[in-house]
Amino acid sequence: MAAAALGCGGGWRRAWWRGLGGPVLVPIPALVLVAVPVSTCRPPRVVTRNAGGGAVPAGKSGLAPWVPVVGLEIHAQISSNSKLFSGSQVQFAAPPNSLVSFFDASLPGTLPVLNRRCVEAAVMTGLALNCSINKKSLFDRKHYFYADLPAGYQITQQRVPIAVNGNLSYSLCIDNKMSQMVTKTVRIKQIQLEQDSGKSLHDDSRSQTLVDLNRAGVGLMEVVMEPDMCCGEEAAAAVRELQLILQTLGSSQAIMAEGQLRVDANVSVHHPGEPYGVRTEVKNINSIRFLAKAIDYEIQRQIEELENGGTILNETRAFDSKLGCTVPMRDKEGKQDYRFMPEPNLPPLILYDTKSLPANVNHQQVVNIDWIHERLPDLPSVKRAKLVELYGILPEHSFTLVNEDGLTDFFENVVKQTQMKPKKVIGWILNDLLSYLKQHSCTVKESPISSVLLADLLNLLEKKEISASAAKQVFEELWKGEGKTPLEIVKEKQLQLIEDREELEQICQAVIDGHEKEVMAIKAGNQKVVNKLIGLVQRATQGRSNPVLVKQILERKLSE
Repeated sequence: MAAAALGCGGGWRRAWWRGLGGPVLVPIPALVLVAVPVSTCRPPRVVTRNAGGGAVPAGKSGLAPWVPVVGLEIHAQISSNSKLFSGSQVQFAAPPNSLVSFFDASLPGTLPVLNRRCVEAAVMTGLALNCSINKKSLFDRKHYFYADLPAGYQITQQRVPIAVNGNLSYSLCIDNKMSQMVTKTVRIKQIQLEQDSGKSLHDDSRSQTLVDLNRAGVGLMEVVMEPDMCCGEEAAAAVRELQLILQTLGSSQAIMAEGQLRVDANVSVHHPGEPYGVRTEVKNINSIRFLAKAIDYEIQRQIEELENGGTILNETRAFDSKLGCTVPMRDKEGKQDYRFMPEPNLPPLILYDTKSLPANVNHQQVVNIDWIHERLPDLPSVKRAKLVELYGILPEHSFTLVNEDGLTDFFENVVKQTQMKPKKVIGWILNDLLSYLKQHSCTVKESPISSVLLADLLNLLEKKEISASAAKQVFEELWKGEGKTPLEIVKEKQLQLIEDREELEQICQAVIDGHEKEVMAIKAGNQKVVNKLIGLVQRATQGRSNPVLVKQILERKLSE
């Protein structure tokens, strides 16, 4: 197989731009859009879930429950400097039509040359998803007309894709409880290489559509999942796990906000023991949260439609995030004939392993499956297991660390720089840092509190120079990002622990004298009330007293 091509861009593209006079948006005739009344967006009913996380709503009669079935088709943009079959650069948010080669624009006489990097990324992803890699795969033309598809067809792998028969394991919480997690597996039918289309920009005010071909020809991996899921929560968990795997491999940045990971959900419902129902396809969902909402809404919409005597149409729908419902785009009653045919300009894609690799071959001209397999990084599931084993944290804590971008590195950096045990550090990371990040809609990289600052704070706490309540105050001050160190804040706010035992004795005695009712309850055998007195001492000292020492003093005085 040849290495990545550079011949379809370069000088050809410059000549083309000279002819067009620079980047432009190409107008085309207006497209017919379907207007959907707001009244069609009914709020979904509550979905009851079984212990495994699946949705199993009962019918109106209560006799026949419904079984939802969900399958996914996921398009992941390959992380590559150039497109799948041309040398045009890949760049997000570039000026319209500024990254288009002759081949991308489908000018006559241009030919595709396969990008080696895209092939390696697909093989890597297939191996990570436990797929069988086909040593011989084929390219096909999928014909359909759309304004942002200049050739009138898409080059894909319909007949013999690059990878088949894999599986993906993912975990999800039961009833939103992190301590109760269940692991499930979804089968991967296939992974195929294909081109992306351009982008259509609809200008309703002018009744026209503008086309940007920057995205045309960008390499995609389509991951086709079997219908093994039954609710939005499962689908969201599976996609999040896939996203983490792609980012770990570096085969795709998988940033959904930039369209690098787009999900099509196929949803149907049926009664147990009956054939699958008519499915609808919810297209181009670009948010994991919206994916869960779209699937759960569509499940309930279909159930209500069937229970009211209606029928489900085999149609394509879109999710309206503002209205929180799915709306029809186009029906599939007349099944579209894509007229698949072999791509005549591309030979079969041949891959090798160590055994089949020909002697004296140029390694730059072939892709070695075993060589890629040996260099796979630790996948998210392996990372979680290592965190549990190395630091003794709970599995659900490792799940949160790995799922939050950058949080694992932050945690490990803090552990390296503090004397506090990892089990205590994880509490500060998850309960304090993560809650602040979510409250202020920040990522770990945007946190005003660095791992060094948090480690310094935890060292002060571990050395018993400040109390836990004082540490919370210091943390709050650090979040303001004023450039102060924890020690400087402690001195400025006078948060050091009171070391004068005589002073503490006097404060404890004052609390005892002022709360006779609590003292009588303690002497009557209710030892839990001691905690209230400790809290009162903490309040009197503004969190500067050592709770352990305070408890000792109180217990001694109460026993006198």
